[in-house]
Amino acid sequence: MMGMAGAGGARGGNGRAMIYGQSGATHRHFLFSTSFIILHSSFPSAYHSAMNIAAELQEKFHVAFGDRPRVFCAPGRVNLIGEHTDYNDGFVMPAAIDLSIYVAIAPRDDRLLTIISEGFDEAIEFNLDRPAPHGNGHWSDYVRGVAVELMQAGYKLRGANLLITSRLPTGAGLSSSAAVEVATALALLSVIDATMDRVALAKLYQRAENEYVGARVGIMDQFASANGRAGHALMLDCRSLDFRLLPLPANVRLVIANTMVKHSIANGEYNARRAECEAAARLLARRVAGVRALRDVTIADVERYRRDLPETVYHRARHVVSENERVQRAADALHQGDLPAFGKLMRQSHLSLRDDYEVSCEELDVMVEIAEKLPGCYGARMTGGGFGGCTVNLVEAAAVAAFTEELAARYQQATDRKPQIYVCAAADGAQEVQGDQATP
Repeated sequence: MMGMAGAGGARGGNGRAMIYGQSGATHRHFLFSTSFIILHSSFPSAYHSAMNIAAELQEKFHVAFGDRPRVFCAPGRVNLIGEHTDYNDGFVMPAAIDLSIYVAIAPRDDRLLTIISEGFDEAIEFNLDRPAPHGNGHWSDYVRGVAVELMQAGYKLRGANLLITSRLPTGAGLSSSAAVEVATALALLSVIDATMDRVALAKLYQRAENEYVGARVGIMDQFASANGRAGHALMLDCRSLDFRLLPLPANVRLVIANTMVKHSIANGEYNARRAECEAAARLLARRVAGVRALRDVTIADVERYRRDLPETVYHRARHVVSENERVQRAADALHQGDLPAFGKLMRQSHLSLRDDYEVSCEELDVMVEIAEKLPGCYGARMTGGGFGGCTVNLVEAAAVAAFTEELAARYQQATDRKPQIYVCAAADGAQEVQGDQATP
């Protein structure tokens, strides 16, 4: 969704992502190295702390608008397991990550929202008294959609200036669009001194993307960005919105590998998968009592009534139902500290996404195959909507440096694409950043 701002170089981060490598070609506003790798660091550095990003953004805002803004940030997320289950009322296991979208905001005296994105070098004006009912495929749809949904929920928004910057890569399946929505909502509410329950906000973000942007996404991305907890994965029941926090072992790292194949989830393929799942639920409801979504179906049900389902619909249903079971088994494995079992479930998930849901691609498959053969890797799978984007890898901490180097080199040799690799910490959810502290 949002472009990136900043420049490559060796900058650490107090638990934040660290970038290193040789200077190379410019991509949006980042400099990428020949074999670009982002690594996690526990060493403190002023530059990559949220407070210093916010301070830099405040200065830019003052230059652009002449005011001193408040700053809100919302993280991206990586989904450890549970893909394409959220819009089927199923189970997911995301973690918010320490790569975020930042929104600076100050009120205006009129009814206009003026929105500047550093990633797109563009200013957009939006009249709150004359909102368009739907988006038009522009990056600002995510901001405008949140404003529209807040007004429809009864909030009397006022005009404001917004400046948006990102430390979160776009088109990589790390939910940059959800992070924009979450940070924007907190910012818009702040100028009218209003708040909203985080679960209610997650529902509002989902409506904004479903109804205004036109992407029929589930609730996982927005929920994780709003409710993440540092050091934890979050197992979410997407029907009840009950969740529990699962501590991530201290001796493993989440390595996210970007294939550099871009995708947009607001496209026909994503919406087609959702329609196929809904068709499967309708057909199975004729045979199985109480079916509202594929969440209510067992693998035995899918196999028993396979002949009632078109072949493609059968495969979509088989993925969703088996993936729900995998998420629950993965939660047990993580609770018990059984990382090899967790890794096996990640592999099964990837194969199901590749073969039954058909949302993987050659580059994702190559990245997973390479990772699985490297020392220290417990498990690997595609993550996100699919058709490109990232893999998530569960890696022994002591093996991370060698793993990332080898994965980058072998992937580039196999595909002639230069990957981006991020080693991220599980982070807290959206918050205001002010002075030298983050305010939830």
